[in-house]
This record gives sequence, structure tokens and C-alpha cells, in this order.
Amino acid sequence: MLKGFRDFIMRGNVVDLAIAVVVGAAFGAVVTALVADLITPLIAAIGGQQDFSKLTFTIHNSTFLYGAFINAVLAFLFIAAAIYFAVVMPLNKLAERRAAKVAAGEPDPEPKPEEILLLEQIRDLLADRGDPFRKHAESDRPMPS
Repeated sequence: MLKGFRDFIMRGNVVDLAIAVVVGAAFGAVVTALVADLITPLIAAIGGQQDFSKLTFTIHNSTFLYGAFINAVLAFLFIAAAIYFAVVMPLNKLAERRAAKVAAGEPDPEPKPEEILLLEQIRDLLADRGDPFRKHAESDRPMPS
């Protein structure tokens, strides 16, 4: 049971996902600090409010912290912009280039996985020597009408 769990944990996808979560959390903390400590004070200096996180209003003794919400929205927008410009745009450009090459008739430059190459070699070997199972199966069965 523990061996199966260890094999599951050591799979490439699980390790990659764990690394992505940790890096994403650290990146989120950096962007949150950027917004709270640099961007918000810059906007506050222009607008006259010193700290957005302290912006509140009260209705019937209930206090609403809309300044903290503004900080969270700004952090979200900066994270979304960073992901878009650092990940999405470059991947879209690569996809456009690949599609243009395929449309022009050039072969796909991406190498095939080892498993695919091995299966293609097996297929070619079977085709070269003839597949006795296929011939046997075809001769024993009547053709459907």
C-alpha cells in the first residue's frame, strides 16, 4: 500500500503540480505585497488617501472594509496581467507559428514521445514480416454481408 502511494507521489505530474502550487502561492504573496506596499500608496498619493485598507463605511453598526476589497481586486488584476503577458501571450504566439508552419506544409518540429516511436517501429516490423494473426483471422471468418 505504501509503495503504491510512493509511486503516485513520485509521478511527474504530481510533483509538477506541487511545485506550481508553491510557486503560485509565493508569486501571489509577492504581487499582494506589490499592490499593498507600492501601487496602493502611489494611487493614494495621487488621490489623497494614505491607506486603502483602512477605507470603510458603516451602516447600522456594521463596518464594511471596501478598501481591503480594492487591494484584493488590484492584486488579482496584477496577477492576471502577469500570467497573461508571461504565459498566455507567448504560448498563443507559439501556437500561431506552429499552425502557420503546418499550413505551409512543413513537418511538425515537435519530437514524438518515445512510446509513439516504439509503437511505430513495432507496426513497421509487423508490416514487413506480415502479421500471421491477421491472415489467420481473415481466413477463418466469413466476410460480413
